[in-house]
Amino acid sequence: MQFPEGFEDKYKQLLGAEASSFFASFDLEAESAFRVNPLKEVQQTFEHPIPQTNWGYYGKVSGRSIEHVTGLVYSQEPAAQMVGQLAQPKKGSKVLDLAAAPGGKSTHLLSYLANTGLLVANEISKKRSKVLVENIERFGANNVLVTNESAQRLAQVFKGYFDLIVLDAPCSGEGMFRKQPDAMDYWDLDYPSQCAKLQREILEEAVKMLAEGGELVYSTCTWAPEENEEIVNWLLENYELELLDLPKINGMSQGLGLAQTGRMYPHHFKGEGQFVAKFRFLGHNPSGKFRPAKSNLNPEQLALWKDFAKGHLKVDLEGVLETFGQELYLLQLGLPDVSKLKIARNGLHLGTFKKKRFEPSFALGLSLKPSQVKESFSLTEEDFQKYVAGESLPLKKKTPNGWYQILAGGNGLGFAKVANQTLKNYFPKGLRFKS
Repeated sequence: MQFPEGFEDKYKQLLGAEASSFFASFDLEAESAFRVNPLKEVQQTFEHPIPQTNWGYYGKVSGRSIEHVTGLVYSQEPAAQMVGQLAQPKKGSKVLDLAAAPGGKSTHLLSYLANTGLLVANEISKKRSKVLVENIERFGANNVLVTNESAQRLAQVFKGYFDLIVLDAPCSGEGMFRKQPDAMDYWDLDYPSQCAKLQREILEEAVKMLAEGGELVYSTCTWAPEENEEIVNWLLENYELELLDLPKINGMSQGLGLAQTGRMYPHHFKGEGQFVAKFRFLGHNPSGKFRPAKSNLNPEQLALWKDFAKGHLKVDLEGVLETFGQELYLLQLGLPDVSKLKIARNGLHLGTFKKKRFEPSFALGLSLKPSQVKESFSLTEEDFQKYVAGESLPLKKKTPNGWYQILAGGNGLGFAKVANQTLKNYFPKGLRFKS
């Protein structure tokens, strides 16, 4: 591999005798991996688990497979999985993923939360936030708010609020050179220092949002000390933070001069490059203004929703019902006033009010387990291929008209309506594909 000018000299000095093995690893194939979603029904076994992880496996998954389309699996390379693995939020906690797109770390955090507490997944790029929403929706969690904001604006709303903040910071991307060689196009000797300036600006705001005793997980996909250990030292010098010791698993190395932190090199760790540090906040942040959300449904809308829920659901969904236009969302309890923030996903999209009727959403059908729904319809593999291509399905067995949760491989694939012995197609047009 042809490296950018200055890169080899820098890492020969940093790694010494290990440098030759480090550079040789770039000629090997990048490692692929995925996680299994514990919020879904798992009906098969998977091979090649990543040691000392809860849901990680080596291997590739097809984006057109039943497992991927229903959210049972999420592709995420092994080193990136270590961030969520080391963060491990407790159930019921309030968590912020500050630079969340495309969603790998957010969905990993959601696996630990298990539909308890709250995750605010933020992405400053509007385009990337749309991808984030799609991936979180497929994962099927109902305790997520997706924002499209700067750290500074978030800090104005969420002062002293979060039990855990994860920042996988924008960085020079050295750890992705093997997997994404075009990342080298942006690199020069000054680039890590430029990235470090932005990282400090984001972290200044992140610390303001930590609750007393809250934890901060800082990570990058680079090996540059300017963006890693130097940032850690800067945080310790300027804020009331305690550096926590991370277990070094699966070939992780300790940080340069900071044994508590973790580095992942491809000649030691079966994956790409990553750096992780974890802190506990010892200070006190005054909490921001709090105005709990209130339902804004009119009596007709509330009656329509209750009628649908009574007829089709076996569970009561906890949260605040709120409409945005004719769209109905379930917001999490305990949120501050977020009305001045740019929101990409208000919560779980339940459905749409249309001319004195309620139409359930694709997201609701993805989030519910079969045991939580009164009526469902299971697709065969052949049916699945037709359904995701946008076809309606004629039914051989007599089936009453109405709404059904669609199942594929035992997991939800939205809702669809049966009318006159035909299963109408409600798979979103933007997601359709032909095998």
